[in-house]
Amino acid sequence: MLDVRRLRVLKEVAAQGSFSAAAESLAYTQSAVSQQIAALEREAGTRLLERHPRGVRLTDAGRALVAHAEVILSRLADAEAELDAIAGLRGGRLRLVSFPTAGATILPAAIARFRQEAPGVDLSLEPREPEEGLACLHAGDCDIAVTIRAPHMDAAADGTVRRHLLDDPMCVCLPAGHDLAAAPSLRLADLSDEPWLVGSTRRCPDTEVLLRACQTAGFDPRIGFYSDDYLAMQGFVAAGVGVALIPDLALVTVRDDVVIRELSGEDHHRVIEAATLDGAYCSPAAQLMLDVLADVSAGFAQDRRALALAS
Repeated sequence: MLDVRRLRVLKEVAAQGSFSAAAESLAYTQSAVSQQIAALEREAGTRLLERHPRGVRLTDAGRALVAHAEVILSRLADAEAELDAIAGLRGGRLRLVSFPTAGATILPAAIARFRQEAPGVDLSLEPREPEEGLACLHAGDCDIAVTIRAPHMDAAADGTVRRHLLDDPMCVCLPAGHDLAAAPSLRLADLSDEPWLVGSTRRCPDTEVLLRACQTAGFDPRIGFYSDDYLAMQGFVAAGVGVALIPDLALVTVRDDVVIRELSGEDHHRVIEAATLDGAYCSPAAQLMLDVLADVSAGFAQDRRALALAS
């Protein structure tokens, strides 16, 4: 196999017309240049240069090899420049997936900040439910998956590394005219006789949170309707179909005909995380996005707490 460094020496000898001039240009000794050319001729199996009193001249094989060397060295320079750009956040790509409520709240601010700091990185975001996002991650179709974990669920055995973003509290959504809408305090057990609205699958982390919370409160919830759309769920609550446990991230928009109540003395929440593959290379762009997501999420949680205290 031909040595790229020797190709560079051959190209310089051809450009300078002599060993001595090439040696000066490359900061080599003339003997080192001669040795490099001799080694390259052994690798090529043919004479590449003819020596003349006024310098050297390429053979036909030498001219063919220099032509290829120019292309090879140019592509290597491009590769080095691209790698430098990626390392310096001036290039490369970053693929994100996120479940919808985080995609509508945390991700816009995180993406805006990331693009300010790394405008040269090609950034994409696709909506995926938590399980779908993790499947994309394992399939190599994304670099970071913003996902949900119920507090009791163990993420250590699924081949991912999780970066905690925030704990997303779950609040009760009641019809505005509900008997308990104006109660000074509210416990989950107070709603044990109500029909509940839940996600369409028991494997949904949000549904897991509700089922566990109800079991802790001493009852099994009676499911009145299934929906994966939290805004639609508010509509069903307003229509009297049932009550719901809705995460704070999904309550940026609240209908006028429902009431959102925190549960007194009870902490029911889902854990929002950014997942990457365990053992996979974490590019500078991915590391920056993880840091930005954590910072934006902390700010979002702080703002929501301040809003809750003020209301």
